[in-house]
Amino acid sequence: MKLQLSSFVLLISLITYATDYHVGLSQPLTTISEVPWATLNAGDRVYIHWRATPYKEKWVINRQGTAQNRIEIIGVNNAQGQQPIIDGNDAVTVNNVNFWNENRGVIKIGGSNVPADGLPTYITIENLEIRSARPAYQFTNDNGQTETYISNAASIYIEKGANIIIRNCTLHDSGNGIFIGANAGQSENILIEKNYIYNNGIVGSYYEHNTYTAAINTTYQFNRFGPLRTGADGNNLKDRSAGLIVKYNWIEGGNRQLDLVDSYDVPEVANHPNYNTTHVYGNILIEPDDAGNSQIIHYGGDSGVTAGYRKGTLYFYNNTVISTRTGNTTLVRLSTNDETAEVFNNVIYTTASGSQFAMIEGSGIFNMHHNWLKTDWQNCFCSPNGIVNDLGNNITGEDPLFGDFDNQLFKPQETSPLVNMGDVIPAILLPDYDISFEYVKHQDAINRPVLGNIDMGAFEYDEDLSIYDETSNNTISIYPNPTSNSFTIVLKNETLQKAIIYNQLGQKIKETILNEVDVSHLNSGLYFLKLTTDKKKVTVRLIKN
Repeated sequence: MKLQLSSFVLLISLITYATDYHVGLSQPLTTISEVPWATLNAGDRVYIHWRATPYKEKWVINRQGTAQNRIEIIGVNNAQGQQPIIDGNDAVTVNNVNFWNENRGVIKIGGSNVPADGLPTYITIENLEIRSARPAYQFTNDNGQTETYISNAASIYIEKGANIIIRNCTLHDSGNGIFIGANAGQSENILIEKNYIYNNGIVGSYYEHNTYTAAINTTYQFNRFGPLRTGADGNNLKDRSAGLIVKYNWIEGGNRQLDLVDSYDVPEVANHPNYNTTHVYGNILIEPDDAGNSQIIHYGGDSGVTAGYRKGTLYFYNNTVISTRTGNTTLVRLSTNDETAEVFNNVIYTTASGSQFAMIEGSGIFNMHHNWLKTDWQNCFCSPNGIVNDLGNNITGEDPLFGDFDNQLFKPQETSPLVNMGDVIPAILLPDYDISFEYVKHQDAINRPVLGNIDMGAFEYDEDLSIYDETSNNTISIYPNPTSNSFTIVLKNETLQKAIIYNQLGQKIKETILNEVDVSHLNSGLYFLKLTTDKKKVTVRLIKN
């Protein structure tokens, strides 16, 4: 009996319980510094609540969660939906931590002396606005000294880490919005989703970007990428990863929208079996006029050490590519003839003439089929040493008939030539890389409503959810939105005929002919409200609190 009691006491002494830490006004903790960053355990959650003034604190995360019990840092919005702000300008490093490379970011995931160094794992950073890590912004380091951020500092700097999620954050006004270092292959399994990343970069420099990532198995999904800082020459998404997936994102502006290059100096990444295959699908890629390089995508390498280039296959499918350049636009630069692009089911539309759009820069193997293209498109604005293979079933024309091009509503109309004209997704890409979702403005997604053959481009025509019009030219509004109990449909010079609420799966939830709509019975989340009036049909987003 005595032995059993001793064993029971020992077992109890080994159990640790997850803790929630709440930071903010009228919360148990008033500053981020009061969180025990050096001793966080699996399952611990740090809630940072909105307040009117930004938090000017910075810190390191170097602890280990588990797959079942992640360590989570979560922002809590105010009633108006505003995220709490972590401001790197004049920030002070929190107490009781000691780490290197403080000048590389506002929040660092990576090496430290305190906490004891290890590999940070199963960490989530969610729903925070994080900003202002770049020269000439300064901060106070863990020794109480004033330092200046360096050019390639980031809002979130991952020096090393595995199984990391960055979700629903707003990242801006830094050298890089996100920077991830491969760290001899220790950085792996990174998910970047539903973030708004914009206005990063350094004026006059090509070396800082909205995101700059190098890891094993990096996935971007449902993010909104906006233009970089005015005068910054970096790319929107620059990556040196193995096993990169870029799916269902909105990427607008940048020197290039995608710069997918080599990791020659990190053999653990370059020799990984996923290094030679990259998947880019379901995205909206927008090239504004005078936005730097005229190439949308660069795939291969940029180090000059060609032996370490990706030398594999870029699968590029069901994307919507828009260029409003008045001059030439090129879809992809393949660095060498050892890089191949498999390009299908895309819609590629230029406001300039088709003769001002080319497929490749000169090198590489480019296989294309089932794409919509402007009439008179070119293989190359050169005499290529690579090959463009037209495998058939490409469609040319002058107008793909988007829902509303001027308002960036790129779903096809019912009579669009994109409808049902895509090819089946090849078996080699199934099931992991199937077209399952489509992007919703902004930072959201719905299941892709495929009926019949798949449509070309990032969006599927659907009679019930065919047009997303958030403003409807100021003739239709709903309030309050978000709502907890009910909302009112307000029309100007129009008469409501029918209102239908759909969930994110496209399932009909409720139908009414009334302007006052009760939704108190609905679960919290995102819905779509399709309104039919005597003049038009529109679909708007509805958020139920």
